[in-house]
Amino acid sequence: MANLVSSGGDLLAGIALGSITGTLERLPGLLVLVPAAIGMRGNIFGALGSRFGTYVHTGTFRPSFRRDTVVGQNIYAVTVLTFVVSGALAVVARWVSAVFGQPAIGVLDLMVISVLGGVFSSVFVGAITVMVARLSVTRSWDIDNVASPLVTASGDIVTLPSLFLATFAVGHRYVTVSIGAVVSVVCVVALVLGMLRAPGVGRRILYESLPVLLFAGAIDVFAGLTIERRLDQFVALQAVLVLIPSFLEDSGSLGAILSARLASKLHTGLLEPRLFSTSALPDFALIYVLAIPVYMFAAASATVVSSLFSFTSPGYLYMLGIALIGGAIATTGACLVAYGIAVASVRLGLDPDNHGIPMVTSSMDLIGAFAVIGALLILGLA
Repeated sequence: MANLVSSGGDLLAGIALGSITGTLERLPGLLVLVPAAIGMRGNIFGALGSRFGTYVHTGTFRPSFRRDTVVGQNIYAVTVLTFVVSGALAVVARWVSAVFGQPAIGVLDLMVISVLGGVFSSVFVGAITVMVARLSVTRSWDIDNVASPLVTASGDIVTLPSLFLATFAVGHRYVTVSIGAVVSVVCVVALVLGMLRAPGVGRRILYESLPVLLFAGAIDVFAGLTIERRLDQFVALQAVLVLIPSFLEDSGSLGAILSARLASKLHTGLLEPRLFSTSALPDFALIYVLAIPVYMFAAASATVVSSLFSFTSPGYLYMLGIALIGGAIATTGACLVAYGIAVASVRLGLDPDNHGIPMVTSSMDLIGAFAVIGALLILGLA
């Protein structure tokens, strides 16, 4: 059920993406940033939900925002990460576009859009994450099964509109330079103060999460570059453009569910950090079972919405083929990446809650982008 709710949220993101093609063409390079900006919300707050899941399972979760509590320290850490990673993604997106010869707006334009859009959406997604954790405790839900899909869905719903609203802050040179200078200073100050003054748990989160989030963000930028370089094809088949946010986030949320389950099992001793463990097979099977209705729903809903909004579409059977063929590729990738990162994190003495979801969701953005393009090629649509 949580994955179907996630798919519904991703569909709204797809509608938004299909509706702002004019903005994407007017602001080249913005689409390079979009998967990274959306992925950042899932990476930061999905990992937060995963940590909350571990606290719930180990009986240490207390819904208090005081700075000396684990929840308060987590909120402090994700606030710093939101500013720092948002600013860094803008720089990476502009640099990658330049290296690969892709036209793009200036770095300050991207900085303003990324940071303002990131902060606006993070307030909403953070509140959803805490609410889901509290409901999981009071209603005896398994937070590992519900947090990641609901968090990614809420991020999808608000991130694209937030980025679109932030685009209105760019365009006038002096306004952009002024706002860009302010947000740049804020990002640097947040980084310095976070590293120097973060409390114990928060500091560990920052030190472990920041390198992973930056690396994950870079992967997401390449996913955006992959899509932007084929923007003309996707504009010609707007239904596929509507499908993409749902497909990428469904792939990521399936991988995040698996990652959270594996992290909890590793923490509680139910799974040994070996190269291969049969204890993980039921979790793999669950992900494949969940994937079938999720991708079928994504294809059907994207087709219906495209019909309602008069978006160009190859037809439902082709859309179903794209979703299922691409989904099979993506789900296999999710299982391999999630298990590999979980085991590697433990063997390196790191917390899989901090590393699993960011690496899995960002990897799935890139793998998912190639899976969609591969499905288009297999079906003769590209």
